[in-house]
Amino acid sequence: MPQIFKSSALPPKAEKKPVTINQLGRQRVDDYAWMKDENWQEVMRDPSKLNVSIKTHLEAENSYTEALLKPYESLKDKIFEELKARLEPEAASTPLPDGKWAYFHHYRTGDEHGVFARILQESPETPVTLTETVLARSEEVLDAETLSKSYPGYFDLGSVSHSPDHKWLAYGVDGKGSENYQVFLRKLGMKNDAEDEAIETQIKQAAGALVWAEDSRTLYWVERDDNQRPYAVFRQDIFNDQSEPELIYKESDPGFFVSVGSSDDMAHIEISAHNHTTSEIWRVPANNSKAPALCFAKREEGLEYSLHDQGGQTYILTNANSAVDFQIKVAEERGPAQTWADFISHKPGTLILGLEAFEHFLVRLERENALPRIVIRDMRNGEEHSLEMDEPAYSLGLMSGYEYATDRLYFSYASPTTPSQVFAYNMKTRERALVKTQIVPSGHEPSDYQTERVSVTARDGETIPVTILRRSDTPTDGSAPLLLYGYGSYGITIPAAFRTTILSLVDRGFIYAIAHIRGGMAKGYQWYLDGKLEKKINTFNDFVDVGRGLCEKDYSSEGKLVAHGGSAGGMLVGAALNQAPELFAGVIAAVPFVDVLNTMSDETLPLTPPEWPEWGNPLLEAEAYDRIDEYSPYDRVENKAYPPTLITAGLTDPRVTYWEPAKWAAKLRDHQTGGAPILLKTNMEAGHQGESGRYDSLKETALEYAFALACLGQVNQ
Repeated sequence: MPQIFKSSALPPKAEKKPVTINQLGRQRVDDYAWMKDENWQEVMRDPSKLNVSIKTHLEAENSYTEALLKPYESLKDKIFEELKARLEPEAASTPLPDGKWAYFHHYRTGDEHGVFARILQESPETPVTLTETVLARSEEVLDAETLSKSYPGYFDLGSVSHSPDHKWLAYGVDGKGSENYQVFLRKLGMKNDAEDEAIETQIKQAAGALVWAEDSRTLYWVERDDNQRPYAVFRQDIFNDQSEPELIYKESDPGFFVSVGSSDDMAHIEISAHNHTTSEIWRVPANNSKAPALCFAKREEGLEYSLHDQGGQTYILTNANSAVDFQIKVAEERGPAQTWADFISHKPGTLILGLEAFEHFLVRLERENALPRIVIRDMRNGEEHSLEMDEPAYSLGLMSGYEYATDRLYFSYASPTTPSQVFAYNMKTRERALVKTQIVPSGHEPSDYQTERVSVTARDGETIPVTILRRSDTPTDGSAPLLLYGYGSYGITIPAAFRTTILSLVDRGFIYAIAHIRGGMAKGYQWYLDGKLEKKINTFNDFVDVGRGLCEKDYSSEGKLVAHGGSAGGMLVGAALNQAPELFAGVIAAVPFVDVLNTMSDETLPLTPPEWPEWGNPLLEAEAYDRIDEYSPYDRVENKAYPPTLITAGLTDPRVTYWEPAKWAAKLRDHQTGGAPILLKTNMEAGHQGESGRYDSLKETALEYAFALACLGQVNQ
């Protein structure tokens, strides 16, 4: 064990109970399959049902992790206080207008969950900027902080949705971490007295949004099946005691997840059935709560689309006709993709990320050369103009509001050195008003830091963009430690945004690097396609090659890098760990998806069928089996000198089930030929997102960063 991790505690010795699995003429042995509770569905709903032997093992792992990290407790506490000091004690979101009201969320000093509120707009033409005076005359919509006290183990709010007549609020509460939400109602405009109590509905397992019909009586929601998959949409007149939930859509394919929302103009309730590569949308008129759902265009494998109504027509963001980076089509009525007319043609290399419709405007968010821009089109005359920024790396985001008949667009901007800003932009006059700036109470001087965008050449000749943040005085002579972060799956691109948390490492001399590897969409949709299925190995090679490339560029040196990734990013760092353990001083894998072959072979698990388009189906395809087996972190563990590794898990996690990280930790430790510790920390009262409070979640970050510093021996800072 490295001298930096000193403890007399002995690591848990996980019992081996070999299970032989024969599949497609191939055979594998899983020594730790017993860690998966046979009754896992019930455990998701009630953690107390966990098998005693499994619980005992997880608690032993937690005790071991706590013992080894105890010497760094003061460092962790110091980092936590730093992280906390960078959060505005009374932070608030941007008030978004809806008719005469503007809705927002804010914290009081010390709040973990805060308060949802609204304020009457003095002038519809003037964006609401929160001041102490404005906040003082706001009206409370939901006190989430007080509500959380009724859920001492775990508390998370799902959808918080006000009715169109502004008289009622529907909200979901998860008290387990399993992402099953019980729905309540609250009458708005009342004081906090005995009559102001939550009304419990019949809805016990909502997943995702709660959407009101135009009548402000009918509520639409999604429910999960026994395997935790969102599979059906219901609606109900929630003020009629005699009514029962009405099933209006049920998905028969377990590979498709279901969600519900509203169209841009609020004229339709939209039901989306989708996997990672195919979508299908059904619509119900928002003003007719008796109408059936009608399909806009039947699903076709590989066809993705979203709908945006403007001027009596429907504009469709789609990849139809091999438009890899997406295009915009237009249609007057429902029908297959072959009937859609061209509107904005496909431009290879310019990825259309999103589209939003307004009464007179169509707004699209694009990315080209790894940088985003907002393009606004006046539909009355066809004129277009764009919003771009000057920094070498930055993030832009559209903030979907409630209003359709408006000239005002809200968007956010940030960079690794520039705190987040929110602008209200008049699309007609092209005037921009800054309505919110992120404040760092402990202080932040952007000139103390430097953002860079560099490229690293991968082993196959491809160039990988990398965003770098460092203090201006941090040397680039190979002596600095470096935290290398990545994700690289599902097309998700990590934005070059401002993160107050990472400053605790950067201020201690770390360089922070985001590797925009294949599997994301930093360089377009093809970048995603080049990092999935038969090309998935590119994702892991890119990450390792970026690490080595940054060492060659003297940002750091071999053995001074700490790899960091979560969920599918945990798979990334796990695969990199197997490929090049000598490159890293340490690895942080948060709720890591690492038991890929077993998980993709278990069709009862929540995410397995919907994930087959991303990874392949090893139950039916020998090629997929062999490909996954080649990189699956759990299956590729070998006798090697692994660096210190911190692995986290959530007991009620429906996305990455707790036994994946638990099995991986046991196997890594069993094959460890060096002395570095393998640490597993399971949150026994939370799921995929970890702790839900804004301060409690920082404790997990502080633990990870204290571990990163310990890996480099920098514990006295």
